Amino acid sequence: MKWLRCMDGDVETWAILEDDVVETVDGTPCDGHARTGRRHALAGTRWRPLPRPSKILALWNNFGAAAAKNGWSRPAEPLWFLKAPSSLAGHGDPIPVPAGDVGRVAYEGELAIVIGRRARAIDASEAAAHVLGYACANDVTAIELLGRDPSFPQWCRAKGFDGFGAVGPVVETAFDPAGASVRTSVDGRVRQDYPLSDMFFPPHELVARLSRDVTLEPGDVILCGTSVGVLPMKPGARVEVTIDGIGTLSNVYGGGAAG
Repeated sequence: MKWLRCMDGDVETWAILEDDVVETVDGTPCDGHARTGRRHALAGTRWRPLPRPSKILALWNNFGAAAAKNGWSRPAEPLWFLKAPSSLAGHGDPIPVPAGDVGRVAYEGELAIVIGRRARAIDASEAAAHVLGYACANDVTAIELLGRDPSFPQWCRAKGFDGFGAVGPVVETAFDPAGASVRTSVDGRVRQDYPLSDMFFPPHELVARLSRDVTLEPGDVILCGTSVGVLPMKPGARVEVTIDGIGTLSNVYGGGAAG
């Protein structure tokens, strides 16, 4: 099942996508829902971001190819940081250029895990029951801010600007990451194309391990990390992250204020 957020008249709501037809629901995919019977074509959908999560957790150094290229060791445990919930953007939302001199800004195409049920100190064998589904993501980063001050790496700031956490276009509940790949294109040119099987810590293990550090709440998002091919982008660039079985997340960098 593919879940999305959209407008139903003047009301923002959850909806189900089936065969290019969107049907809105009363309720949520986490707390129960009922179909409304109100349908419209996907082409006419006014997309909205996912509801703001209590937290967005993102992985660093979680892919073998990227580690090999950069000379990093395989981590003994997941290396993660927090992105501001206000950084969340949806499919079609612009990614604003940050105010001030932040230097170069890069895209990072990734797989996102969306939590569906509260998880605290669970085992990997239990993780599937706590995952709502999966989405495409762009973990946007002001890369020059990270090391600008040698006394304090600015992870949260560099990755927390408005619009720097694009997730969408849908949340797919039946997705199997084992044989899938992430492709990121910039203005139609493929810049990333890497297999999800190259993860050091696959999704169910990530959910379990992170749940031992923090309680994962419904709606929380885990970004699984990225691989090789990350480059800066220029204002006006359209970045599309595609994962077969989920869809394509599309955003323009520098398109104005995020929705």
